[in-house]
Amino acid sequence: MAAKYAIFLDKDGTLIPDIPYNANPDLISLEKNVGETLAKLAPYFALIIVSNQSGLAFGYFDEHDLHRVKKRMTDLLNGYGVDLNDFYFCPHHPDGNVTPYAKLCDCRKPNPGLIIRAAAEHNICLSGSWMIGDILNDVQAGKAAGCKSILIDNGNETEWDMDGEPQRIPDFIAPDFAAAGNYILENLKHEKHFKPISTNFKQLQK
Repeated sequence: MAAKYAIFLDKDGTLIPDIPYNANPDLISLEKNVGETLAKLAPYFALIIVSNQSGLAFGYFDEHDLHRVKKRMTDLLNGYGVDLNDFYFCPHHPDGNVTPYAKLCDCRKPNPGLIIRAAAEHNICLSGSWMIGDILNDVQAGKAAGCKSILIDNGNETEWDMDGEPQRIPDFIAPDFAAAGNYILENLKHEKHFKPISTNFKQLQK
């Protein structure tokens, strides 16, 4: 089976407003233009969330709560005709107080473990895939996994620590989610070896 391509998506601050440690589905809404933009990208990419969820390690919520969050996000995206392909999360934090989540791991961003695992399970070609997030840890995770990375500069990245870390330098800095999606779509027009998951790709080349 031929490999496909994916857009790996940070959750809090990227797809939805960042409410720290929130696991209440009633408080979840999509950021501006997220649904419309993902509807444009979905014919060409698998859409996979990769999210740090250290609230599990600190006992603020449990995995059942997180599944309710996933359902809420799935329902919101379905309203735009968008199917989420998967949702991966890291429950760990070295300072947590819930066993077995209180530990170092290779899946907490900026480590690339979640992306690498998702790529293996979904047969994703990482070199043709993208990571979109709102902080440089997202950028680093994507580039360490072999993806191109976009930073949405919405004010959530406050440190801008890129010195000596080329993997923390985004391929593109977007002012919002719509701009990030448009940048990816424009790049597709120049990818000679890109094999889309939809024949609609031909429409982009016109």
